Amino acid sequence: MIRIFTLIIALLWGLAGHAATKKKYPGGKQYMYRLTLTDKHDSPYSLDHPTRWLSSKSVERRQRQGLALDSTDLPVTPRYLKAIGAVKGVSIVAQSRWNNTVVARTADTLTVQQLRLLPFVCKTELVWVSPDSIERELPRWNVHDHYNPWDSVKNERYGYGKDQIEDLNGDSLHAASLRGKGMTIAIFDGGFQNVNRIPAFRHTHIAGTHDFVWHNPQIPQRDEGNDDIFNGADHGTRVLSAMAANSPKVLVGTAPEARYWLLRCEDQTTEQPVEEDYWAMAAEFADSAGVDVINSSLGYNDYDEPHRQLLLNDLDGQSTLISRTASMLAGKGIILVNSAGNTGMGPWKKICVPADAREILTVGALNIHGTNAPFSSVGPSQDGRVKPDVMAIGSPAVLISGRGSVVRDMGTSFSTPVVCGLVACLWQAFPNKRATDIIDLVRKASDNYLTPNNIYGYGKPDFWLAYLIGKQPTQALPKGGMSE
Repeated sequence: MIRIFTLIIALLWGLAGHAATKKKYPGGKQYMYRLTLTDKHDSPYSLDHPTRWLSSKSVERRQRQGLALDSTDLPVTPRYLKAIGAVKGVSIVAQSRWNNTVVARTADTLTVQQLRLLPFVCKTELVWVSPDSIERELPRWNVHDHYNPWDSVKNERYGYGKDQIEDLNGDSLHAASLRGKGMTIAIFDGGFQNVNRIPAFRHTHIAGTHDFVWHNPQIPQRDEGNDDIFNGADHGTRVLSAMAANSPKVLVGTAPEARYWLLRCEDQTTEQPVEEDYWAMAAEFADSAGVDVINSSLGYNDYDEPHRQLLLNDLDGQSTLISRTASMLAGKGIILVNSAGNTGMGPWKKICVPADAREILTVGALNIHGTNAPFSSVGPSQDGRVKPDVMAIGSPAVLISGRGSVVRDMGTSFSTPVVCGLVACLWQAFPNKRATDIIDLVRKASDNYLTPNNIYGYGKPDFWLAYLIGKQPTQALPKGGMSE
């Protein structure tokens, strides 16, 4: 009886504590609609002068790969933006030039009728509804400014990251001075807590940060400006550490010499389709900033009410805005490395969007024995493509938490950056190859390339083998890769 009473008290205490973390969403009900536009007529922009909105590095990346710009690269017509913003009670939250869409926010659902009457709007979709309540912000963790003796491995440069790097033969790339130097990686995530304070990132080259998530101005942010991206969730901190950590004998990541853009496009308060629009904005920003590789440890398959739930039929790389955007990236000269998802043990089981996108590397998770983690999402895509593409250790991976301490965490979120960093190191060796060429090299060098399936994909990549294949003249490549 005492034990039962104790459990009841503990349960009530936990419920009370959980309730105490909730607060009413301020500002009343608000809505966001995605407007799909008909065209880009009357644009002041021209494909003949792309540096008006793209960085020179972005233009050079395309020229190097022989990729032409097209109409999707043109910005949304400014006249259309002005007309949308002129509708009473409407403010523009997001826009996508690749999809020719605009996200408009309003407190009055009747306003959407006025937006539908605009001659250049061909479709409207509800993509966000303000929640009734949200979680109270948790305190920012303190940072350990030093490591405990047990956090280091004597005489081991990679520290606790040794297995996850050597398992993909990434240490051989590093030994050849391929550590990501000159490559730029963007990380799409929900927060990068304390990255600006953690010793493991002291020598990490952070090119910049940007937050694409709309924040209610009535919810105070902890810090002003971009520093706020270093608050909140530490998921992005853990992801970054798998690539960028550089603490010898503690943890060294797979691309410690690369440059990093930290981009927040995941809303931690709700799960709604507008996050696809945030993701698309991040992708276009990464393109305009000249990024080479994107790590996206994000995936969606189940949205909050009242939105339409995704169906397996949507997993064709084109049906959702996020996957349609992801499928464009290789054509812009960028490699996307995306997590498969952690739904393998649930009713969904399949990969999440945008893991279904075309010409990307979708990464599943292995345990330390080299077999699939049961939570790792499976394929194929709805149109029959092999998914996941490749596998890496993610059950567990060794990472740095938002406290700055060494942790082990499970998920395809963490097998993905292990692969992503090495993709950047491999591309460093072959700067004149296209994004699709590097993707093909990684698949060819995987241990299941000749017999791919929808659980293990093409298998576990050997990045040194990919490097050796890449050094061979194209005409000398054996049919079916080096496995023959």
